[in-house]
Amino acid sequence: MAENKMTFDALVVGGGIAGLQAALDLADQEFKVAIVERDASIGGKMIRLSKVFPTLDCASCITTPKMASAAHHENITIFTYCEMKRLQKLAGGFSASIQQKPRFVDELKCIGCRQCEYECPVYVADPEQGGFSARKAIFVPFSNAIPQVAVLDVENCMLCGKCEKVCPTKAVDYLQQPKDFSIEAKTVILATGIGITPLENKVQYGEGKIPNVITALQMERLLAPHGPYNRVLRPADGMEPDSIAYIQCAGSRDKSMGVPYCSRVCCMYAIKQAMLLSGALPLADVTIYYMDIRAFGKGYEQFYQNAKAMGIQFVKAKVARLTEGENGAVTVHYESQEADGGVTSAEHDLVVLSLGMVPDWNPAGYCEVSTASDGFIRSVKPKLAPTLTDTEGIFVAGAAAGPKDIVDSIAEAGAAAMSAAEYLTVLNSRRRAVA
Repeated sequence: MAENKMTFDALVVGGGIAGLQAALDLADQEFKVAIVERDASIGGKMIRLSKVFPTLDCASCITTPKMASAAHHENITIFTYCEMKRLQKLAGGFSASIQQKPRFVDELKCIGCRQCEYECPVYVADPEQGGFSARKAIFVPFSNAIPQVAVLDVENCMLCGKCEKVCPTKAVDYLQQPKDFSIEAKTVILATGIGITPLENKVQYGEGKIPNVITALQMERLLAPHGPYNRVLRPADGMEPDSIAYIQCAGSRDKSMGVPYCSRVCCMYAIKQAMLLSGALPLADVTIYYMDIRAFGKGYEQFYQNAKAMGIQFVKAKVARLTEGENGAVTVHYESQEADGGVTSAEHDLVVLSLGMVPDWNPAGYCEVSTASDGFIRSVKPKLAPTLTDTEGIFVAGAAAGPKDIVDSIAEAGAAAMSAAEYLTVLNSRRRAVA
């Protein structure tokens, strides 16, 4: 076998919760699995959350064991910081062309001691903390990242050489180049996850220019125990907010943004965050502006009723626009759809937008799998076998096929792994029969 070509039974594209679950299920059946992840760490969106609904369990406590299990499983090989450039169908399998982006740190030599990070003099906004705190130009992505290997941000590095001098294993390599290799596998599972509509796309909501208007993912970081402030503060001035509002459907069910569909999880994560805020800020008023509440899963309706019993206000309304108020407040202009009706406005110290979900990866130009009208990977049998794509041997799992919550993503990942295992078993039987 050539050094730049590796062979596995299955290739899983995406190292989020769905990709990890599918890989673990296949590996436990003695299949050799490769996980290709675009980020510097596996874990996906879920590892960035504070808690999950409706149980309010710690998200990291669920995700981290799966990340560790995958990293230490003898049948799983993880490739992080890698992009799949092309997936081609071969006789009896697939060949994926992969490019590993340069970390400018030797992955084999780095021991994750963070001495380079401590010594680096450059501070830049940290997207892992919603941009509310800073990180260094060379950094380990987060405390429970896997692998614990530093990454050098070349856009902000000033080449002072301090990280190279302090590294005890001489792992820093300023001349590192992208590395190309290929993976051959008999089957592929696409678990490429979701993206979020940009805050800047919504003109009516300030295009991201109004201070103290943040996204729900940024609020997740404020609520996280290892968040940027270790408490909930207003990002623009550090004030503890007394009034917080959620704007639902801020980027979904909106044809003007190209997202006419419901993102399915926004109602529940807004309710979850509102309940967590009630615990973190007991004296604060929390209001959720909604068109309709979609609580469809097991226990979700009771979760919604519990939130109302806790004093969280639900206002059925269409929010027209947001404007800057006095002293950093945000004015919400809306049309009430309740008994009194009418156009009115209210001021809040902090406003959170529940933005829409969009596909995080488009297979066009990479592989022959087609997409549906919403841009997500098309399932050919959405009711009977939702993991089947229109290419035999390629399966889809989790939010790559459409917006869904964590519970459904994990369940669907298990179904994708089962379909892939069945496909592998049939394929191996045919080969033995021919031999």
